[in-house]
Amino acid sequence: MEVKLWNHKREIEMDENFAELFAIIKATEKLEKAYVRDIISPTEYEAEFQKLIAHFKTLSSTLKDTVPSIERFHDTYKMDCQAALYRLVISGVPATVEHRVASAMSVTTSAAIVAECVQNFITAMDSLKLNMVAVDQVYPLLSDLSGSLNKLLILPPDFEGQTKMREWIGRLSKMGAADELTEQQARQLQFDLESSYNSFMAALPTAGT
Repeated sequence: MEVKLWNHKREIEMDENFAELFAIIKATEKLEKAYVRDIISPTEYEAEFQKLIAHFKTLSSTLKDTVPSIERFHDTYKMDCQAALYRLVISGVPATVEHRVASAMSVTTSAAIVAECVQNFITAMDSLKLNMVAVDQVYPLLSDLSGSLNKLLILPPDFEGQTKMREWIGRLSKMGAADELTEQQARQLQFDLESSYNSFMAALPTAGT
């Protein structure tokens, strides 16, 4: 007696699609591990992943009614492919691309903070030249400068400019808002700002910007 394994063609196609989805997830998991272990080159890894993600997107779109959740499919068949799940479902791009984007964002962020530091240095120095020497005028400028320097992680931890700004902020915090810097204090602060600015600019190339 002949036993029918499927009732109709649709069930056969469904099982084939399930098997293909299973295979794509497994293949992606192996690919991720091979890349992490340096078994394949970044170029080979990226090319293979692009093929897998293209098949995955097509198949998951075809199966969206029967497999609404890839995570549930993964758990149902006890696949243990967390790396593949992240790469296919959450990220959608190869690790090589993800790393390039992260690196570009880091460089862009650093460049923006460097520009902010430069602007704060210039503003503080120009304000002193305009004889803005009251504590409530000077303090916010030095506070902004110190804050921007703190955000720039490429500077050495013992950067002298940051140390000097902290000393000045501590000194000003003990004075009244309406108090003014003496001519000698204003001259010293101007000197410290200019020397700190020069040190800041000199530190940038060695910091890798």
